Amino acid sequence: MKIATMATGGIGGYLAVRLTNAGHQVATIARGAHLEAIKENGLTLDGFDGTHSIEPWIATSHPEDVGEVDAVIFGVKGDALESAARLCLPMIGSDTIVIPFLNGVEASDRLADILPEENVGNGLAQVSTTISAAGVIKQTGEFNRFIFAERNSQPSARIDALRNAIAEAGPSAPPTDDIERDLWAKFVLFSAVSGVTAAARCTMSDIFGNDNLSELFKDIISETAILGRARGVALPGTIEADIWSAAKNLPPTMRASTAIDLENGRPLEIEWISGAVSRLSQDAGIEAPVNKAIYALLSPYRHGDK
Repeated sequence: MKIATMATGGIGGYLAVRLTNAGHQVATIARGAHLEAIKENGLTLDGFDGTHSIEPWIATSHPEDVGEVDAVIFGVKGDALESAARLCLPMIGSDTIVIPFLNGVEASDRLADILPEENVGNGLAQVSTTISAAGVIKQTGEFNRFIFAERNSQPSARIDALRNAIAEAGPSAPPTDDIERDLWAKFVLFSAVSGVTAAARCTMSDIFGNDNLSELFKDIISETAILGRARGVALPGTIEADIWSAAKNLPPTMRASTAIDLENGRPLEIEWISGAVSRLSQDAGIEAPVNKAIYALLSPYRHGDK
């Protein structure tokens, strides 16, 4: 397959290395020192199964250099979605599928406002990776699962082709019959992990060791699940208890990317996490006071001020 990673950060870079090693042509869209390092030394994955380095099919900051591809792995920060989506247009042919792997639940709809809707899919990534140095992706957790589908969750040959490519490259890529359900199940967990570890500047261990933080975490789970159901998402009735149990199995030192970005003075994706729960709940006529408060507390730092 011909595949482009837009852009080549933690998720895109991870998949670029795995897919290239499996024999696929992968164009890595990047910029700055990261792009220069990829051009000079290749792209390296420091993974749990060792170190892997590849020479991408194409490494560029200009998608028009790539041309039409079979699939675009779309993994930018939420605030950069609009500009990055427009840059994808030269890579989109009649049967190209664009799969967003972003935090939150609105990426697919936002992409479909910019790109031809028939080229947009939906997806979620369960992988912990980061750019540890220019040209180097570090895997920081052993899990590596990618769930994606057409927006309507119906089977398609192009989804099957990309799923098979990823699965044969090593990561897990299970099928789904309801991508919205799966996306929201992750969002229920992530909204709580993101909100509490960022606002309280704490780890998961701190949350389970403090009754007040535990209750805050559970309240966010509840608000987000209520919102999902109000929007017609088929979340299981046990989702709140299931997510609380799953959270207990997370690494004790884990913090969400939101917390790490806050610590380093980088822009925060809160508009698409706690801000989204607050905004979408208001649109649905329901209350989400805890998410609203988390959003307010973090909003002074949204643009990267420490």
